Amino acid sequence: MAMIVTTKDTTALSDAELVEMADLCVDREPNFDIGFLSKQREEWVLVTHVREGSKLRGYSFCTLERIGGTPALLVGLLLVDRNAKADQTLRSILHDQFRRALLAFPDEDVLLGARLSSPDGFRAFAGLEDIVPRKGYKPTGEDRAWGRRLAKRFGAEKAIDDHTFVMTVPSSPVGCLDYVAAKGAIPDGADEFFADLCPEDGQRLIAFGWAMAESLASGKLPR
Repeated sequence: MAMIVTTKDTTALSDAELVEMADLCVDREPNFDIGFLSKQREEWVLVTHVREGSKLRGYSFCTLERIGGTPALLVGLLLVDRNAKADQTLRSILHDQFRRALLAFPDEDVLLGARLSSPDGFRAFAGLEDIVPRKGYKPTGEDRAWGRRLAKRFGAEKAIDDHTFVMTVPSSPVGCLDYVAAKGAIPDGADEFFADLCPEDGQRLIAFGWAMAESLASGKLPR
């Protein structure tokens, strides 16, 4: 059955939809309940749903904005149902969000920023350039500054270690990109960034990368 993707302003999100969204992880981490999702509705601009028939398979809260003049797609929260079509669901969400980024910022490179709770989350950055952090790369001062900027936007400016890009928010739950790959390998070296990470204690890895203007225009993202 085909995936159906819809995106709308968070102000149009109904309480019934919040219940449906909360039910996707009612019995597992990260336990995004209705109260938490209601707050996300207030903090982010757009919400994307992916359905297979009438069944919700994934959703995301995001915003398109400029950070210091730089075009950015910020994913405040993204959750994918853990089933055989998880990869397709993730691609469907990101494809729609990148399409909107192209409309908002034509002919410009766009930064994608998100908080990750597992190595699988790096699959969201497939096809992007200059991903931080990444294997074998020593972040520059500008990279670390971007980490701090994103932590501030995620509401935890002083909670990030700008050398490891790990932010710690000792409250529950904490927004993240919650996704477990159905098949295929995670990006090489992604595991090392989560060796000492404790998601259950509110730790998240801030990651970002660049969607180049030509890739956005060609519709090749995500892949």
